[in-house]
Amino acid sequence: MGQNAFDNYQAVPPATGIVHQVNLEFLARVVFEQTTEQGTVLYPDTLVGTDSHTTMVNALGVLGWGVGGIEAEAGMLGQPSYFPVPEVVGVTLLNALPAGATATDLALKVTQVLRQHGVVGKFVEFTGAGLASLTLSDRATIANMAPEYGATCGFFPVDAESLAYLALTGRKQAKINVIERYLKDNHLFHDTTETIAYSSSVTIDLAEIMPNLAGPKRPQDLIPLTEMKTAFETALQAPVGNQGFGLSAAETQKTAQITFDDGETLAMPTGAVAIAAITSCTNTSNPYVLLCAGLIAKRAVELGLKVPRYVKTSLAPGSKVVTAYLDDAGLTPYMDQLGFNLVGYGCTTCIGNSGPLLPEIEAAIQREDLLVSSVLSGNRNFEGRIHPLTKANYLASPPLVVAYALAGTTAFDFETEALGTDQSGTSIYLRDLWPDKAAVEALVKTVVTPEIFSKQYAQVFNDNEVWNAIETTDEAAYNWDETSTYIANPPFFDALQMAIEPIQPISGGRVLAYFGDSVTTDHISPAGAIGKDTPAGLYLRAHDVPIRSFNSYGSRRGHHEVMMRGTFANIRIRNKVAPGTEGGYTTYWPTAEVSSIYDAAMRYKETQTPLVVLAGKDYGMGSSRDWAAKGPKLLGVKAVIAESYERIHRSNLVLMGILPLQFIDGQSAASLGLNGDEVFDIAIDDTAGVREMVEVTATQGEKILKFQAIVRFDSLIDVIYYRNGGILPLILRQKAVQK
Repeated sequence: MGQNAFDNYQAVPPATGIVHQVNLEFLARVVFEQTTEQGTVLYPDTLVGTDSHTTMVNALGVLGWGVGGIEAEAGMLGQPSYFPVPEVVGVTLLNALPAGATATDLALKVTQVLRQHGVVGKFVEFTGAGLASLTLSDRATIANMAPEYGATCGFFPVDAESLAYLALTGRKQAKINVIERYLKDNHLFHDTTETIAYSSSVTIDLAEIMPNLAGPKRPQDLIPLTEMKTAFETALQAPVGNQGFGLSAAETQKTAQITFDDGETLAMPTGAVAIAAITSCTNTSNPYVLLCAGLIAKRAVELGLKVPRYVKTSLAPGSKVVTAYLDDAGLTPYMDQLGFNLVGYGCTTCIGNSGPLLPEIEAAIQREDLLVSSVLSGNRNFEGRIHPLTKANYLASPPLVVAYALAGTTAFDFETEALGTDQSGTSIYLRDLWPDKAAVEALVKTVVTPEIFSKQYAQVFNDNEVWNAIETTDEAAYNWDETSTYIANPPFFDALQMAIEPIQPISGGRVLAYFGDSVTTDHISPAGAIGKDTPAGLYLRAHDVPIRSFNSYGSRRGHHEVMMRGTFANIRIRNKVAPGTEGGYTTYWPTAEVSSIYDAAMRYKETQTPLVVLAGKDYGMGSSRDWAAKGPKLLGVKAVIAESYERIHRSNLVLMGILPLQFIDGQSAASLGLNGDEVFDIAIDDTAGVREMVEVTATQGEKILKFQAIVRFDSLIDVIYYRNGGILPLILRQKAVQK
């Protein structure tokens, strides 16, 4: 089954780029022009995408956001996408970025400020006099990170810079003229004289932005570059949490001795940068930071600086345009000499597909239980996402990624510590490598041209020969291969009946997992490597898949047997009902045995015991990963009770027929004294409505606790979805009736 089976479907082949950057540079139209029987119709471009960073297109004035794969599947089957009318938060930008500060630094600051302000489920619109100082590429970096600051989207209205970008990327001038006239005639073009009454407002002074990073475990935890060494050293001994690792003083002084095949030995210290990756459309869509990184690499090579051998470096742009202008600028050889070789056009390290470290390096880290770091120009640094062995992960601009690769450690002060010496013995500091802002801007104007975009996208749909050679059929129905460990027919419809049963109370539920704050969809359904001794790894081994061919969870999302075993299997997740463990473990309450979450869930399924998940704030933050709802559904989870939810994940739970409940303000599992060993009864019934209260009873022996929780049905359609057991059963019932 291929794209020929559908009338209105066309695919940009793999190895072309990242969808969000391709949208920005090529696919987005800003204004659609459609010929009808009544004449030509113009209307604004919009986008709903299956990845949370779909929001990047808002930089170009195209309103768009991410949804879960479940909702996208429903859309392809004719279902509308529902959402409540949102609040709109206005962010006023003042002045301009100072020399040395990048769009990445601004995006990380915006993430910190808006997380603190609270924008989950809201639109954010950027405005103010400072807007004109930001290039479209700068705006793209900020718009891309809307999921990290929690907003549905971060919107930039179309202005003169937007039109200039359309021309730069090879769009036809006649089309640009139509866009400008249509938007101005309909009062959709940015008007600096207009006063807008936003739901709430935030002001950010661009002149105050400084170089920074975010980490070690969340994108909103901002660290000024000047404070990075101190912050990292503090985090080492801070209590285990979002900003702490709980090491002893002795553990912070560990080093690992590495002996390479050629006999060279090297000491790898605590905090060593094991991965330095220029990756993710968040930053590779921005030629200013890419060329700045290239110029730093050039100067470093000229001065004789080298990257330590234990640092795994890589370059993975979001489109082929990037490598073209790096080539034209003459910077590719210098990037290559520092190890920032092209590894492909895609998400790679940003989503956890960095690949393994050298065997001797992995062995040394594991032998000494050494805490090592990654520094990447990505958008997320959640625990266990980047690489299983990098416990500290920091987001930074591409220039700083190069700088940290040269430093070899995150315990480094660039103001006072030298990166090395030149041939005369003179110390070399980062300030000696950093190019002048005017020089970067001049280089951008020279090598980033309309011709380069037009050339790279001229044959975008058919220049991948491997893709073109794949044999497909025109049949609309997929022919399942029962032996495949990549794609299998899921059991979501096995027990489906035409009759809709009334909503029933959840009785006798047991807690499968009890989490704290900021549990991400990466924690719930990891996308990275599959361990050989995990439930998923054991399944693949039982089906004769060699370990070297395990690939990743992300690549096996079409196979439910793998993915349900990977649910809650993040190696860094901590389940409070399995104290002393790290990874996907729980307590099976009937026998008090600690086992894998998957094994316990299967035992509960044998007795038809409904399962409950308890959680803190921001449950489900991060990727719009539908398997973070599909997986729990297949494990038998019937309800989640959390202090708050991220927008897409809450929606995904409802779409899969899982009940999302929220503790009332001021209450939490901890404040109510819940331990996770209770039996839960949830008095939900067919009268349930939008954000109504429901009584929850938690029983532990003779101790009975009753409390009220908010049913997070945010619209009437949520009630309909839940009553049907999810959106997919609803669609099948509707299709059956239509026949």
